[in-house]
Amino acid sequence: MTFTYYGHSCFSIDVKGKKLLFDPFISPNELAKNISADTVEADYILVSHGHADHVADLVSIAKRTGALVICNWEIYVWLQKQGVENIHPMNTGGKKAFEFGTVKCVTAQHSSSFPDGSYAGNPMGFVICANKNFYYSGDTALTMDMQLVPQGAPLSFSILPIGDNFTMGYEDAARAAHMMNCHTVIGVHYNTFPYIVIDEAQVKDHFQRNGLDLQLPAIGETITL
Repeated sequence: MTFTYYGHSCFSIDVKGKKLLFDPFISPNELAKNISADTVEADYILVSHGHADHVADLVSIAKRTGALVICNWEIYVWLQKQGVENIHPMNTGGKKAFEFGTVKCVTAQHSSSFPDGSYAGNPMGFVICANKNFYYSGDTALTMDMQLVPQGAPLSFSILPIGDNFTMGYEDAARAAHMMNCHTVIGVHYNTFPYIVIDEAQVKDHFQRNGLDLQLPAIGETITL
């Protein structure tokens, strides 16, 4: 299983030969200026919520690739209005089998609106059960609900925001990892904007002191998990 980081909370994971792209936000991200959204491939696109920093390139990539978009009902309706046709709506608590494995939608404690400010439904996280199980929290605060995430699906790794201010910071991300008994964490949602700049050495040291493996791939880097 490989993980490719496109910056902010956008990444792709190869699962059983299928490319799963999450929260496509590339073109407006100055830190990802060497990545072209026009070259990013996807078989599936999973969208955690409607904020612009998670959907900026969603419509263009979905139309170009024909990828199946997995999202909540409100984003499903919005995408239909944008001319996207290959969409599967889900909602919190729901689980569905796809050709690469199963997706379960779980609670994310955050807000969600479309770029024009209209209502975008509830934010979600995703638990993917395949040859390895993993959890992408989406934008969220630390919640006690995270204790439920690994039940029936012990996690090989998790993808968590660490930038603080708009989401949980690195200390709460470390607490979340312990709550889920998941000791490998990939950090996302940091450094993109002044509000969420982190001291990477300090953050890595905190995870190490807490017995956790924190991965911070460079933008454009692919790592094997």
